[in-house]
Amino acid sequence: MNERTRFAVETVDLGRTYRQGGQEVRALSHVNLRVEPRELVVLAGPSGSGKTTLLNLIGAIDRPSYGEVKIDGLELSSLDAGQRARVRREHIGFVFQAYNLLPVLSALENAELVLELQGLPRRECAERAERVLCAVGLGELLSRRPGALSGGQQQRVAVARAIASAKTLVLADEPTANLDSKSAEALLDLMLELNRERGLTFLFSSHDPRVIARAHRVIHLEDGQIVKDEVAA
Repeated sequence: MNERTRFAVETVDLGRTYRQGGQEVRALSHVNLRVEPRELVVLAGPSGSGKTTLLNLIGAIDRPSYGEVKIDGLELSSLDAGQRARVRREHIGFVFQAYNLLPVLSALENAELVLELQGLPRRECAERAERVLCAVGLGELLSRRPGALSGGQQQRVAVARAIASAKTLVLADEPTANLDSKSAEALLDLMLELNRERGLTFLFSSHDPRVIARAHRVIHLEDGQIVKDEVAA
């Protein structure tokens, strides 16, 4: 693919169906989406509209029932499990609603983990993870394990881990859902700074008007389909 036509994220006629109680459930239906490099895009819509399903497909966590997902021009369905894991590890930072922190590791160690898997030197892992944790207001809690942190603090560790390790793309499922107003604003400021300075592409799902207000584009989903794609005011 020509560099001029390569998108950070592209989906082509993407769909995902499930079997539930003997019935077929259409979580996503024929979704066509393009996200430019360095864009900050929000997926908006009610619960059950398909936002989380779409993020899981783009993040190579789930496989589509039909259609394609491309990350920086690389089509994911052609990859085996090991190659898909490598794409997640080396290119995508993912912030889950459930945080997915390892309970036996400290906040700093959780944020370092993916960096270590990427093969970065130990000192660089620690310095980068500490810098991002301080930026999200956790500089005094580096040694605490998840069980000793509030839900909002755990969310910030998860966000810091994703931002520290991502080289290309950050996907976030409701990243400000458990944060107070001050922490949410600080997190959004950090993400905008990284978007400008490191060229990271961000794709969020969110109901938060503060997130939507900072976005470059807002894509509205209903019943598993895109119903509106608009440039933010």
